Amino acid sequence: MRGTGIAALLLVFSSMPICQAELGLGEPKVSYIDFYLHDLLVANKPTAVTVAKANTTNASPTVFGEVVVADDPLTEGPELTSKWIGKAQGLYAFSSQSEFSLFMALNLAFTDGEFNGSIVTVIGRNPVQEKVRELSVVGGTGAFRLASGYVLIQTYFLDTTTPNAVLHYNLTVIHY
Repeated sequence: MRGTGIAALLLVFSSMPICQAELGLGEPKVSYIDFYLHDLLVANKPTAVTVAKANTTNASPTVFGEVVVADDPLTEGPELTSKWIGKAQGLYAFSSQSEFSLFMALNLAFTDGEFNGSIVTVIGRNPVQEKVRELSVVGGTGAFRLASGYVLIQTYFLDTTTPNAVLHYNLTVIHY
């Protein structure tokens, strides 16, 4: 009886693999997309807002416990006046008590160009004081169905009087 249950499970799992040919997806492609994200917490029209804080956050040297929701513009160049190519929509939370580190979950929603209407979803740890940080691509929609890959993030500009920042994103995404 025990062997029958295991055999049934093996049969179910062996019939589950996704085959891109069966789904009509074709061969995998690799796309490299370079852009800038503008995170504006202090502005006439902020693109990121704090939505929650722990009762100890204000006393924390690392802002531990603060959660921010973002709807940040993505541009081709580092200036906010550069051509807009999309938005980064999601959240980040200050998640370390010993360093400035964020947990980030973002949808990179492209609104112009070859990937207009498509989304790449990224998630991961962002230790913001490191020169280069890496988040994982965990999926996507549209042209980025079944996406995987990574994004490298570098701080291009940080205003220390406001926490406004311009971040350079270098996205490598495998998709079908």
